[in-house]
Amino acid sequence: MRDKMENFDKFIRLLSNWLNWVAGVALVLMLVLIVVDIIAAKLFNWPVPGGIEVVGFLGVVVVAFAVAQTQVLHGHIEVEFLVSRLPAKAQRAIAGFTYACGMVLFMLLGWQSYEFGRTLQISGEVSMTQRIPFYPLVYGIAICSIVVFLVLLVQCVQVLGKAKK
Repeated sequence: MRDKMENFDKFIRLLSNWLNWVAGVALVLMLVLIVVDIIAAKLFNWPVPGGIEVVGFLGVVVVAFAVAQTQVLHGHIEVEFLVSRLPAKAQRAIAGFTYACGMVLFMLLGWQSYEFGRTLQISGEVSMTQRIPFYPLVYGIAICSIVVFLVLLVQCVQVLGKAKK
């Protein structure tokens, strides 16, 4: 059972890392697009059509796709001032509760993002300038939310598994 959990942990870390690379590529594309848009607008009086719209979409990709890797690295803000002074058993209980709350949040976010993406896909909702469909981005948020859920699940099992030792 332990080997399966370790393999699952490695898979989730690999998936989180891959999503983070997608976020990094989106960030670079976003920066390049902004620079090109500024140069084109100032030098040639011709801004990139729909540039602001595409930058907004890329911003969604950057944020959504980076969350899982940030959680893997424990890069989110944690307030440990009080908890670090508690006994180890209480720390594990609080961590388990926190992970459970996070799992519920991201499970709901993934589910509702999928439902909203499906609604957007059926309605054919697109952006105003470039007519880019919204639903792939919302489906991306749903996928990333499920990956964050899995990261939190692995971390919760690891924290609660320490109690058995």
